[in-house]
Amino acid sequence: MRRKFLAILQYFFFAALAAFFVWLSLKDLDHKSWEQLKGALHRANYWLLAPVLGLLLASHWLRALRWRQLIEPLGYYPSRVNCFLGVMIGYFVNLGAPRVGEVVKCTILARYEKVPADKLVGTIVAERAFDVICLATVFGVTLITQFDVIHSLFAVKSFTFFSRPDGHTDWLKIGGIVIAAFLVFLVVKALLNRFGHINIVQKTKAVFINIWHGLTSVRSLKNKPLFFVYTVGIWLLYWSSTYFGFFAIRETSGLTVFDALSVLAMGSVGMIASPGGIGAYALLVERTVAYYGVPNIPYGEALGWLLWFGQFLSFVLFGVVSFILLPRINKKTLIPHAPPADHTAKDRYPV
Repeated sequence: MRRKFLAILQYFFFAALAAFFVWLSLKDLDHKSWEQLKGALHRANYWLLAPVLGLLLASHWLRALRWRQLIEPLGYYPSRVNCFLGVMIGYFVNLGAPRVGEVVKCTILARYEKVPADKLVGTIVAERAFDVICLATVFGVTLITQFDVIHSLFAVKSFTFFSRPDGHTDWLKIGGIVIAAFLVFLVVKALLNRFGHINIVQKTKAVFINIWHGLTSVRSLKNKPLFFVYTVGIWLLYWSSTYFGFFAIRETSGLTVFDALSVLAMGSVGMIASPGGIGAYALLVERTVAYYGVPNIPYGEALGWLLWFGQFLSFVLFGVVSFILLPRINKKTLIPHAPPADHTAKDRYPV
């Protein structure tokens, strides 16, 4: 009963969070702004969402191939198609129940491929760990290629904080922060060791251990370069889909491929901040393109919601199709009373 109550409470929390970001994104719109936003969306070229959807679909396929590669060291070789359908269904479920989609896609392989669901948890952790690294890399590249924009974004708060009254960098303050961060790390590590018997401390340590195991699991892969090709390919396709989305609105079509990198970085944060990125994604995209001279109302706002809609549409469209195809594709493999297939011997599904 307590677990059910917590699950319901979690859904209400995420729904409230999504509603808050939608309100935050639209709260400054008066009647005139609403009309301008509707006009911008009405004039948008929605046919250009087709290549965006195609690029997103390709990124989802690469994600499925990468997930399959992480499963192989466990001694199982699931179908590429089933991995892909599982990934898409997971995305679809995450729209309404964040993080539940990860459980669902593991359950799908357990059902149709006879892969123990508990063994798949480590592969999900590995995926997320490398996604975090990739997102950090995107931010790093954005900082290098778009330094002027990042400087204008943070100059008032961040850069002045690290400057002396004479305008020079305050290296003493920077060094103090680095030392303080290192001391905090040592204190946290000591506390985790000292109070390791406490349940919440054990769970915290388990999270870090799982992340570390996820990162180091790549060492057991047969084709390590291919794993990194998949990973880089996924994010290049995300980047490309963002850039192509600029052309759907005439006023944003002049943004460059490097501008798309900034939008990708901030938009990715928005996708994490709220369920399915609703509200948060559009808000962060709007604020980002404003630094490139695009009026946030209506064109930045329109671009944010249009790019978000492209991703939302891909999750819904491909997710529903995957729900329909999954049992039909696996109809012949689910023979009643038949002994489970030995996937450890060879790859039964070359598709």
